[in-house]
Amino acid sequence: MVIAGLVLAGIAALIHVYIFYLESVAWTSDKTRAIFGLASRDQAEATKQMAFNQGFYNLFLAVAIALGIVFFALSHTAIGATLVFTGAGSMVAAGLVLLLSAPSKASAALTQLVPPLLGIIALAIGL
Repeated sequence: MVIAGLVLAGIAALIHVYIFYLESVAWTSDKTRAIFGLASRDQAEATKQMAFNQGFYNLFLAVAIALGIVFFALSHTAIGATLVFTGAGSMVAAGLVLLLSAPSKASAALTQLVPPLLGIIALAIGL
């Protein structure tokens, strides 16, 4: 179950790296504006600085999980578990905030929170 948990957490990390790219690199592109429901380029420009910062938040969560997986691979189980649980737990919490504050964005919220939640459950069972 540990491997399943790490794989699911790794998938969550990859999703959050993609979110980082959308928010911090491609925020004003037509595709990203459509994904996030931004009606105009002006709206994207007005929120670009906020999205840039938010994208890095998502990247840092992904990095925490990636480091946790590396520590697991190096047989430092406690450090690895702590990093994976912290990164994945934060992803789940942020997804719940999105789900509760903007129910119309349930699909995005579930994409953000289900893989790390399953990773946490599998890893906890495996440990």
